[in-house]
Amino acid sequence: MMLRVITIFLALALTAIGDVPSFRNDILPIFSKAGCNSGGCHGALAGKGGFRLSLFAYNPEADWITTVQESRGRRVDFTEPGASLLLTKPTMTIRHKGGKRLSVDSDDYRTLAAWIASGAPGLQENEARLTSIAVSPEEAVLKKGDTLSLKVTAKYSDGRERDVTRWAKFTSADETVASVSQDGKVTVLGPGQGALTAWYSSLVVVARVTVPWEHDVATDVYKNAPRANFIDDQILAQLERLKLKPSPAADDATWVRRVYLDMIGRLPTPDEACAFVADKTPEKHRALADRLMQRPEFVDYWAYKISDILLVNGSKLRPAAVKAYYDWIRQRIADNTPWDEFATRLVTASGSSMENGASNFFAVHQDPESMAENVSQAFLSLAINCAKCHNHPLEKWTNDQYYAFANLFARVRAKGWGGDPRNGDGQRTLYTLASGDLTQPRLGKPQLPAPLDAPPIAMDDPGDRREVLAKWLTSRENPFFSRAIANRVWANFMGVGLVESVDDLRATNPASNEKLLAALAAHLGKSKFDLRALMRTIVTSHAYRRSSQTLPETREDRRHYSYFFPRRLIAEVLADAVADVSGVPDKFTEIVLTDGSTEKTDAYKPGTRSLQLADSAVKNYFLKTFGRNQRDITCECERSSQPSLVQALHLSNGSTLNEKLSAKDGRVTKLLAQNLPDAELIDEAYFLALSRPAGAKEREGLLPLLAAATGDEKRRVVEDLFWSLLTSREFIFQH
Repeated sequence: MMLRVITIFLALALTAIGDVPSFRNDILPIFSKAGCNSGGCHGALAGKGGFRLSLFAYNPEADWITTVQESRGRRVDFTEPGASLLLTKPTMTIRHKGGKRLSVDSDDYRTLAAWIASGAPGLQENEARLTSIAVSPEEAVLKKGDTLSLKVTAKYSDGRERDVTRWAKFTSADETVASVSQDGKVTVLGPGQGALTAWYSSLVVVARVTVPWEHDVATDVYKNAPRANFIDDQILAQLERLKLKPSPAADDATWVRRVYLDMIGRLPTPDEACAFVADKTPEKHRALADRLMQRPEFVDYWAYKISDILLVNGSKLRPAAVKAYYDWIRQRIADNTPWDEFATRLVTASGSSMENGASNFFAVHQDPESMAENVSQAFLSLAINCAKCHNHPLEKWTNDQYYAFANLFARVRAKGWGGDPRNGDGQRTLYTLASGDLTQPRLGKPQLPAPLDAPPIAMDDPGDRREVLAKWLTSRENPFFSRAIANRVWANFMGVGLVESVDDLRATNPASNEKLLAALAAHLGKSKFDLRALMRTIVTSHAYRRSSQTLPETREDRRHYSYFFPRRLIAEVLADAVADVSGVPDKFTEIVLTDGSTEKTDAYKPGTRSLQLADSAVKNYFLKTFGRNQRDITCECERSSQPSLVQALHLSNGSTLNEKLSAKDGRVTKLLAQNLPDAELIDEAYFLALSRPAGAKEREGLLPLLAAATGDEKRRVVEDLFWSLLTSREFIFQH
């Protein structure tokens, strides 16, 4: 009883001086901080214990009704505020399955009590709205063991600012660098660059902490390091801040193999590798990059990569549509179509699925919500799907913005084929209506159509809304468009994206080098979205030329490019490399259907390479085992580079390598027929697989074996030589 009296007294004292808490600005932040409206508690779809709140307070109107008017007024007791369930349960005065969430002597408890004593007022039309939040300090340079307190400030529409640190939620993007407590206290744990996220009322802000390694690196190391362009300037500046010493340049044989694999997905031939090493001209790196971009394999490789993003998949489309879709993508790559034009033509596509292959994007995604989600994911690297049911918990996108964005696609329609997409080559025609809208479930009516963070379109505008979308999407004012593709291209060449994963370009997942990403995006804009110009700039940088060998000062670096990060070749490139070295091409004769069954296909002629496949549904055990992208969802996570026991067993005992090496018309047979001296045969094998001659010790170990072997025994030795090369880390990895 005494507790209730004190509660009433405190509440009345607060209300007497006119400080009436706001449900939107004061009460809901308390719910969020305590986790009351999280998915594991009352924010769950069905709520908990009969009390259901909107997830992360995305629907304040409904939350007020639920809190005040439901449960016959037991949640708030106006005559005796201290008896309200809203106070007794979270303090465990009475049993609460969610445990203790509030202390009776806390400011949050007093705020809740004051709000109840004031009549639990709802949303007011003239009350100030939260417009933004800021964190301080935004950046800090610290050392291991240091501590720091973050402060979060909220800004409101009436110009008022407020310290909301105690209601903010804090997380750390990298716990090896720094941890953060729920009161905003940062503790530095180790070297690197950390990002600390503060979340308040569906808004997110990030603070960055730089913790240099304790290495003694002379400033001349960075001052005298070679620089080719702005990439080197930005990376060396970051390495100097972190006291990471850059590795020396890779040798020419390593670099030529690297750039062939990254740019066209093929190994250089022995003649090509030797020619580059022998070339002494200073501009040979740029010259080779330019030559590679003119080759048909460049088009094959990048058409395949873009087809991953756009889900060219025979389990979703009919065979003729797959071909039309892939051919459209491939032609755009061959024409070096600027990326902004590529995106515009795709998102505004209409007409026949056979005559305009781009229209098949809207056959893969057939409802406004999936169209919106996949346009956002493919071209902005933003996953907005969480906002379909509630305000995004990790981003700034709201439920209202999601449905405003999805409403841009509400008038897209198609007529044509139906039934099983594998039956026949029927034509599908895409068109748009002059009317029609998508209902926002929470409101029961349509949301004004609008791109993300952009003004809405009039509901009665009869034009194709996708044209407005395309203009916004590719606008210089859209910060995500150029950053997304710049990050994807960077990750292809450097092994690790500036933002990881490349599909996750949200505020709470900041770049490891923000200045570099901004510079790459600006470079892309200045070149009028010429992706080849961006690729040329990356591969001619000294950052790309670095050795993959770590130094004592850089063994712990995983994000800052002090050395070239080794990585396993993707499944398709690895399969094609095996085929090229062995001299035996793969055969693609079956397609896997959605039900797991297969059917024959004659779409791919003998000699077709893995990177020339239009359809991800083509059956191939090697590609499946090594993690080919299945193109079911727009996400790089569909591709796996993780090693497995199955992969090791397949390389050791599987049919792919063993059958190719023993083939009578394969590379081993042809080499033996040339009767090359043993030393030349060894070097040829090494050049084919590793783009370099055998080392002295390698040659010394192999020459006696070949000299002692004759006939079939010599063939077995040569087969074993090739097998050892094709299963080596030097072959399987890009380095």
